[in-house]
Amino acid sequence: MRSHLLNDTTTEHYRRSVTEGVERVAAKLAATDRPFTGVTVDDLAPRIDAIDLDRPLHDTTAVLDELEDVYLRDAVYFHHPRYLAHLNCPVVIPAVLGEAVLSAVNSSLDTWDQSAGGTLIERKLIDWTAARIGLGPAADGVFTSGGTQSNLQALLLAREETKTEELTKLRVFASEVSHFSVQKSAKLLGLGPDAVVVVPVDHDKRMQTVALAHELERCAGAGLIPMAVVATAGTTDFGSIDPLPEIAGLCEQYGAWMHVDAAYGCGLLASLKYRHRIDGIERADSVTVDYHKSFFQPVSSSAVLVRDAATLRHATYHAEYLNPRRMVTERIPNQVDKSLQTTRRFDALKLWMTLRVMGADGIGRLFDEVCDLAAEGWKLLAADPRFDVVVEPSLSTLVFRYVPAAVTDAAEIDRANLHARKALFASGDAVVASTKVAGRHYLKFTLLSPETTTADITAVLDLIAGHAEQYLGESLDRAC
Repeated sequence: MRSHLLNDTTTEHYRRSVTEGVERVAAKLAATDRPFTGVTVDDLAPRIDAIDLDRPLHDTTAVLDELEDVYLRDAVYFHHPRYLAHLNCPVVIPAVLGEAVLSAVNSSLDTWDQSAGGTLIERKLIDWTAARIGLGPAADGVFTSGGTQSNLQALLLAREETKTEELTKLRVFASEVSHFSVQKSAKLLGLGPDAVVVVPVDHDKRMQTVALAHELERCAGAGLIPMAVVATAGTTDFGSIDPLPEIAGLCEQYGAWMHVDAAYGCGLLASLKYRHRIDGIERADSVTVDYHKSFFQPVSSSAVLVRDAATLRHATYHAEYLNPRRMVTERIPNQVDKSLQTTRRFDALKLWMTLRVMGADGIGRLFDEVCDLAAEGWKLLAADPRFDVVVEPSLSTLVFRYVPAAVTDAAEIDRANLHARKALFASGDAVVASTKVAGRHYLKFTLLSPETTTADITAVLDLIAGHAEQYLGESLDRAC
């Protein structure tokens, strides 16, 4: 069994095995003509259930053959131009190369003596991102597992900065279309059930600053503590960007921590055309970025950035066996001092490789392409009488629904749209998402592949309309 350990004596085995795996994936990518096969749970589950994990195959080729049957063949492929559903981006090759390197070396980014250069590379990327945001010379941060963890850590810091133990008095303000992790974080942080104050949005799905000002004033008048305002730069449903400068002004007025959840919109930090859409982000106390959404990085690759590095002390604990206090005075950089995690992958390497091969402008051009595509898609939807489109995109998301001319029952239209999404997924021809707007069911394109074209959008819209029309026709037949 020692022959399977990666070390100086098994490098040829390593090379052969990884090469064989890469060739399988490359062949699959080259042959994939749909984003999904349409396989069902009932079809796939028995194949996986039948595998006896206590009876190994003892052969890499045989295992890859098996993997083809239970995973590769039926995986949902985000690189396909008609994968239009969630915030899953196609990935760039330099980042995939970085993934291969970091997995093999297997550095742990908690302490210097487990990572050395990895620690410094991560710190360099944090400084680079903070500079792109404009947080100033005292800024710092750390890589995380994703936006949910980043938001949790930011709100932890905000809670501690209030310097109060009366947690039931703390209030967090977020728009009605903010990420669910705000509510989740409040619960994990021990805040009261009424801790999150939901602020309404305008027609463009941006937080209403007049309403925010009203809620902050009401909070202060009731003797409550405005702990934080979470502004979103790229909401999950709509890609909408809250009015950051106005929110920053209100945070300063009421002494509230300003957190910007830019998990989605962080791609604008590299944009050559649309960076101005997140002006005001530089006034934040903390910022969430998900490189694995709009920097075309493999999952996971995220970070939380803070304006004042000193606030990260609220996540710091010292253990003699890991990061004793003496290391601080010895100026030994241990990233665990800033992180909610202990053992942590060297995910920063993927972004490092991307920047060193492609450059920030290369990333920015790709993100600009999908933003441009969304603008074109909005024009198509707005001009198509079959569809109702909700809001002109600020990033790369389109929310719409099929509205037949001959049907006026809103619930029936809901069912038709849900059926169209389900039928489309079952066919494997395209994958789209769904959400609710004002209680009604809508469909959603999240455009993150520069390979997607307006022709793809048009084709998928026609498929959606066809499935919906078929459902409504069958529904009418049943009613008769």
